[in-house]
This record gives sequence, C-alpha cells and structure tokens, in this order.
Amino acid sequence: MNFFSKNVLFSSDIGIDLGTANTLVYVRGRGIVINEPSVVAINDKTGQMVAVGGEAKAMLGKTPPHIRAVRPLSHGVISDFEATEELLAYLIGKAQGERLRFFGPRVVVGVPTGVTNVESRAVRDAAFTAGAREVFLIEEPVAGAIGAKLPVHEAIGTMVLDIGGGTCDIAVLSLGGPVASKSSPIAGDHFNENIIDYVRNEFQLSIGERTAEGIKISVGAVLPQTEDLMRPIRGRDLATGLPREVILTHDHVREALSPALDGLLDALKDVIEKTPPELLSDVLERGVVVFGGGALLRGLPELLAKMLGVPVHVASDPLTSVVRGTGIITEDPRPFTDIFLHEEAILSQT
Repeated sequence: MNFFSKNVLFSSDIGIDLGTANTLVYVRGRGIVINEPSVVAINDKTGQMVAVGGEAKAMLGKTPPHIRAVRPLSHGVISDFEATEELLAYLIGKAQGERLRFFGPRVVVGVPTGVTNVESRAVRDAAFTAGAREVFLIEEPVAGAIGAKLPVHEAIGTMVLDIGGGTCDIAVLSLGGPVASKSSPIAGDHFNENIIDYVRNEFQLSIGERTAEGIKISVGAVLPQTEDLMRPIRGRDLATGLPREVILTHDHVREALSPALDGLLDALKDVIEKTPPELLSDVLERGVVVFGGGALLRGLPELLAKMLGVPVHVASDPLTSVVRGTGIITEDPRPFTDIFLHEEAILSQT
C-alpha cells in the first residue's frame, strides 16, 4: 500500500472521524462535507436500511418492533458490524458523489487510542466492504492534535484530551506518536447516563438518552455559573407511571457529573504518571489541549486547570479537530506515513 503514489492526486481521498455519537467526513479538496449522527435504522423484516444519520437518530426509542434504530459503535469501536458497514457505505457514497462512485477512495479513519487488533481489523474490514480501495487507521488523539495544528512531529511533549461520545482519549505526544496514553469510557455517553441516574434518584423521574443529552448541552456545567441556567424536562413519574415535568438547573447537572469528573481526573493522573519527566516539563509549560464534544461543557477547562495545575486550552472548533486532522493527512500524506496503524503490524501481532 503506497498512500502517496502519483495516483493519489486523482482519487477522492476521504478522512473519517468514526465517532460513537457523530461521524464526520472530510473529502480532499472540498473540506468537511458530512456531519451525521452515528445511527442506522434497519428493517428486520426485509433486512434493508431504512434511514441513516439524523433521520435515524430521530427514530431512537420510537420505532415499531420490526425496525431497529441502533448506534453501531460503542465506546468508539464497532459493536454492530453490519450496521457499521451500512453507515460507512452511505457516508462514502454520499461524500464521493455519483461521478466518482465507481472508483473506491483511499480512506483515513480515526480510532481510539489503545484499540485492540481485532477492533482495528473490524474498522478496516467495514471500510473495505463499504467500498474503500485502501484504508489507513490513525489514533484519534494524534489526528486531533494534527487538526489542532499542534507540533506532533517535534521532540516536544504535547498533552491532548479528546472527549468524544463513547471514549475519552488522553495522550502525551512526541515525535509523531503517543508516548503515554489511555482510553477511558468517561465521555459524553457516560455523562448522559449520570444525568439519567441523577434525575431518577433525585426526582423519581424516568427520562431517555436524548433528553439527557439535551440537558447536558443546554444547561450542563461543571462549575457554578454567573447566569442561572434552567430547563424544564418531562418524563415518566416512577411512582404513578404518569407524565410529569420538573425544572433542572446547571447546579443539578454539576452535582450529577461530579463522580464522572473524579474518574476523568484519575485517568489524567494515570497518563501523567507514565509520562517521562522531560516531556512532563513541556506539558507543565505548554498545558493541555482539549477537543471533542466534551470540551464544550461549561467550566470544564477551568476545572481541569485547577485540578491539574497546568494551563488547559480548548482547540478552535473542537468538534471537528479529529476529522480536520484526517483531512490534513489526505491533502498531503507524506509527512504522516509513520504514524498510521499499519495493517502488517496488526496482523503480525495476532
């Protein structure tokens, strides 16, 4: 596989941030062309795909028994192979357009740090089945750091925190790769579960995942806010079984997320403890860069800076850092060939 052959200049190379919550697609020369929820709706009677992306997400929890609206990725890796194939085939076909669909693209896919050999191969196989001509995997913290224009190729310690939907990837990078890293399930979905449990315990009210996500986005905070943020929410009263409405504030959400933030801090400490002293001095000077959807949680950078004692910066447009990193690679892959998770290396370890 020669990713930077002359023919690459004439192909529709694609970079994909294959996320648990959302999948973004970058086409070389065009930029980010797709940002869709990672949801697929399948008709079990016919075996056909009913909807993908936003249309399928609207069906979550609302489908009849013969239609499944599923999220095919869990904690950043494939949990439903067939649904992932359908998702990737739809996205690759939509990104290419009709005039290039006959030719399979070269695809760069971001995967969580510490992904296993089996999980890597599953992503690779799904992309091949979806129509890719060649597939290259890169760890998401590295891709995000490239997208954030950080000096990943230099002998400088760069610490990044990628808080996605299914995983939180923490890494200290130097000379093109992670020196110390950890992947944790404490991420967006985990925050949603904390909110669901809190509302159940404090208000005796049952709410769904979509409602919890809406709460997190609209009033979510991890530090006290100068403005009173509040949101009415509706759910099923656990005592009567009838619908009921309560008012939730940012203080409620802050209390709900407190255990998750303790776990996130422990994961950060684990990575710091594994970091060589010379690189750690760079981190103390340069700080930590946060990207992913979790970076938008109100007060998170300030709280992490206070906990860690180092500056914490949010990347510009943190939601697209990873896909922009894969896009930079598709535009000119030659400086990045040594940071791919090579298939030959994966196969030799199994």
